[in-house]
Amino acid sequence: MTVSRRLFVTAAAAIAASRGTSQALAAPAPAAAPLGAPVAEEPAFRIPVGPTDSAEVLVRKASQVRPTARQIAWQRQERTAFLHFGVNTFTGLEWGTGDEDPDVFQPAGLDTDQWARALRDGGFRLAILTVKHHDGFVLYPSRYTGHSVASSSWRGGQGDVLRSFADSMRRYGLKVGVYISPADENQYLHGVYANGSARTEHTIPTPLANDDRPDGPVFTLPATDYGAHMLDQLYEVLTEYGPVDEVWFDGAQGRIPPDKVEKYDWDSWYTLVRALAPDATIAVSGPDVRWVGNEGGLARENEWSVVPVTEKDYGRTDFALSYDAADMGGRDALVAARGVADYVQWWPAECDVSIRDGWFYHADQQPKTVDQLTEIYFGSVGRNAVLLLNVPPDTDGRLAASDVTRLKEFRERVDRELPADLTLGAQVTRTPGTVTVDLGREREVDRVRLAEDIRLGQQVEDFVVEVFTGGRWTRVAGAGTVGASRILLLTAPVRARRWRVRVTRARAEVRIAELGLYRSAPA
Repeated sequence: MTVSRRLFVTAAAAIAASRGTSQALAAPAPAAAPLGAPVAEEPAFRIPVGPTDSAEVLVRKASQVRPTARQIAWQRQERTAFLHFGVNTFTGLEWGTGDEDPDVFQPAGLDTDQWARALRDGGFRLAILTVKHHDGFVLYPSRYTGHSVASSSWRGGQGDVLRSFADSMRRYGLKVGVYISPADENQYLHGVYANGSARTEHTIPTPLANDDRPDGPVFTLPATDYGAHMLDQLYEVLTEYGPVDEVWFDGAQGRIPPDKVEKYDWDSWYTLVRALAPDATIAVSGPDVRWVGNEGGLARENEWSVVPVTEKDYGRTDFALSYDAADMGGRDALVAARGVADYVQWWPAECDVSIRDGWFYHADQQPKTVDQLTEIYFGSVGRNAVLLLNVPPDTDGRLAASDVTRLKEFRERVDRELPADLTLGAQVTRTPGTVTVDLGREREVDRVRLAEDIRLGQQVEDFVVEVFTGGRWTRVAGAGTVGASRILLLTAPVRARRWRVRVTRARAEVRIAELGLYRSAPA
């Protein structure tokens, strides 16, 4: 390692940079900009709140929160995939033990191109691989652990699932995400995890003898022994496998005893991700994306992207209210979090669910039905969230044929539910809080899709959908929040020429970016 040729980044400078410029109260909301206009890279994605803030002040602050460019890009993906794969695939466990024989990992027919084709054909835009689950087994040949594919006889110890995965996803037009579990049972068994070490400054990557890596940036960051181990592995993944678009940190602890779980070095981990993958969202145990609060794939009926949060354990973004609270960001929730919350923050929901009962592959399980997956789609993407559907590779290293078929059927079903938008080419009139569409003739509609221009925040609290018939406007549907995506399923088709959406309550000025009208097609 030629240290003199590397760029050194100190802890203070790096951590400050990772937190962005959003610590102060934002200016009043700007006037609506054209949809193609550029936006600031780091707007006020979180704003401080205090225990004496009135309900009106809390709502005003929430109305001024704006997403970052990376959060906007993440929200547009709609359907993302999880791929749980590792030693658990071969042991039949959901949570491993950390002392598995690496040689159990033998995916003789590994075909990541098949994964990518199936996900692309299923309408997915990003896939996240479990590079390291709680057991600590790593799906690439890491320099910092022996519990990896390099210790398996699979492919003569030369296998690299992460390399194959990343190359295949990009080959088929999907973005790449990585899951790296903060919990690590193997490192716990080896006395690195929760060994009582103090947080001290570490040079990352940790220097190694005969290091064959090209020169790159070096960081000086505070960490425990295990925190530095995580930093080293993050460094490998984020510098050697091409661009990464999502880094997923779990909140589960595996089998590690609760009294042995150490406080993680979140600030240093976030810093490294921001420096090496600036466009990547940091999800779940991270500042960009939150867990919706269940593993059923369903968002709340009214899902807010602006929610009250606290900052804990060296900078970790955490829930001010319970993770499964029925109301996460409405007016009552903002008041309920008063005195607990440090900020109101743009922290949108990701809905994770597995296509099978388990997260890892089990031969005796079958995929969910198309009806179930469609219900999940409308309950996640249709409620201002992003769907994260797990599709686990089998012991041969392929997606099961039944799962591949179900993904294709799912895509076809969504396409039938939301075929061509009837508003294309129609006359559209916009006034503050109202969008009116003249379809030119009467058309049947049973699906209505809405989106706010979230660059101006999330503002809609209630709205109605109306049709003009019999000389007056008549309500046919209504709901609360909109956000980046809201899809309403009408109980029966409605025939009308003129349609409108009218916002009846909002936190600040609203710009409806999308109003789509659809007539679902029969199977």
